[in-house]
Amino acid sequence: MRYMATYDMMESIRNTNQWLGASALAMASYPAFSLFPNPAMEWLAAWGEVTERSFARMVVKPDWDIPPVVGPTGQDCLVSIEPVMERPFGDLLKFSVQGRKETGRKVLLVAPMSGHYATLLRSTVISLLPDCDVYVTDWHNARDIPVSAGKFDIEDYTLYLVDFMHHLGPDTHVIAVCQPAPLTLAATAYLAEEAPEAQPRSLTLIGGPIDPDAAPTDVTDFGHSVTMGQLEQLMIQQVGFKYAGVGRKVYPGLLQLASFISMNNDTHRDAFTNQITRVAQKAAHEHDKHNKFYDEYLAVMDMPAEFYLSTVQRVFKEREIARNVFTVAGRQVDIGKITTVAVKTVEGSKDDISAPGQCIAALDLLTGLPDSKKASHLEDGAGHYGIFAGKSWRNNIRPLVLDFIDANNGQPEPKTPEPQKSESQKPVSQKSAPKKTDKPAAA
Repeated sequence: MRYMATYDMMESIRNTNQWLGASALAMASYPAFSLFPNPAMEWLAAWGEVTERSFARMVVKPDWDIPPVVGPTGQDCLVSIEPVMERPFGDLLKFSVQGRKETGRKVLLVAPMSGHYATLLRSTVISLLPDCDVYVTDWHNARDIPVSAGKFDIEDYTLYLVDFMHHLGPDTHVIAVCQPAPLTLAATAYLAEEAPEAQPRSLTLIGGPIDPDAAPTDVTDFGHSVTMGQLEQLMIQQVGFKYAGVGRKVYPGLLQLASFISMNNDTHRDAFTNQITRVAQKAAHEHDKHNKFYDEYLAVMDMPAEFYLSTVQRVFKEREIARNVFTVAGRQVDIGKITTVAVKTVEGSKDDISAPGQCIAALDLLTGLPDSKKASHLEDGAGHYGIFAGKSWRNNIRPLVLDFIDANNGQPEPKTPEPQKSESQKPVSQKSAPKKTDKPAAA
């Protein structure tokens, strides 16, 4: 940590830039300046407006802002968001469409914990709601979690997913987007051994690094080029005094945002320059394309240090998932134990985060699953964002995923006498599931 600005210093820099933007906008907006029209003042006000908005968004969690869903008779059905399970590091949310009966498709959307909030999947949720009953993992910003809540690494993350899937029951279809794909696969395998009656019916893995070495990218190259000691020195900070998580070690969201922007620096520079010009020309508006994208893109969250470091070490460097040697609470998770859950992988041919080959590697690990329950799709011309939220998702991938869900939505063949089928409806405490799922592993 000695090589970087302190957490409070980074927050001070952000605050200062937000203040400069607000000051420039206020000063350039004085009516007196209108007496002597000057394009420079218009530009200064535009710069201030864009700058203030951008730096303010970096510490604000975006709203879900889900529009009404059209009901079967054409009426608008409002959507309410209800917490189903609440945990220190993340909640399970349900999107309830008021006045609508259950659709028969129960979908758990596993959001990534990779710098952005779960609201990054807003458009994915909106696209699924007309046809599915949608649940989402809503991960919390680590800066707001007191140190007393304990640690949270990839094993704890996996056990959270186990708890969520166990709670939703065996009629669930899980869709994991990007970062959580390998851990969701591990959580499913964990259930296959410990609580097979709670396994989901299908699992769709979208653009996830199951085997990072299958197709190297800049992300995987970076993971191999630095040591864990260097990562801890360069990336990890302690939360400052402003937040409830003061003292907790995190990978700061502001530092992550700097990394995101540096990957496409020219693109972002041009986007902001053009937006300043549009604001100066009165051609921009509150919900234009730029604001809609950057309000979400700039809203970043801190990750627990142990989660970030264990992800790099165990998923990318040691490839524990790819080699099928991942352990949870001292017990090895065997992906080959998955024998009934249908699995589909989705990749984009132009994905520069999880390149084609990384996600489909999951199918080779499923040695106990018949080929009839395996599927894969490569979307030509799609990048990383497009395969779960862009045009490729809406037009091509979403219909395929829904078809996959429907093809595997039937009741599984019972392995026990009929009276015992209600076992899956009993509380967790009355089942054979491990006791660790009764409370957060971080406790």
